[in-house]
Amino acid sequence: MKTKKYLNVDEYLLDFPTSTQTLLKDIRNTITKAAPKATEGISYNMPSYKFNGKPVVYFAGYKNHIGLYATPSGHAEFSKELSKYKQGKGSVQFPLNEKMPLALISKIVKFRMELLKSY
Repeated sequence: MKTKKYLNVDEYLLDFPTSTQTLLKDIRNTITKAAPKATEGISYNMPSYKFNGKPVVYFAGYKNHIGLYATPSGHAEFSKELSKYKQGKGSVQFPLNEKMPLALISKIVKFRMELLKSY
């Protein structure tokens, strides 16, 4: 089975059920408000945001959750707030059947932007 290669975030979002699209759009809007100087694109075949060529955050939709990838530094800084969610080294899973923690996502993105400003 071939994986579709996405050209932009709008195209990516259209591949999901309407209810998931709404959540993904909310996350997208949260990220763009928290990091207005970040460049939106597709990287690793998922929505990505970069600042000065460095990754700020990625996100991806799945059947039962939305994955947020803020690299290990973003997750380590907010480990307490993220502790209730399933996590990997540089990822966290937000279940689709729970309210998306948009304020927390905004804080993580702002933190990542501050880190990248020093590069």
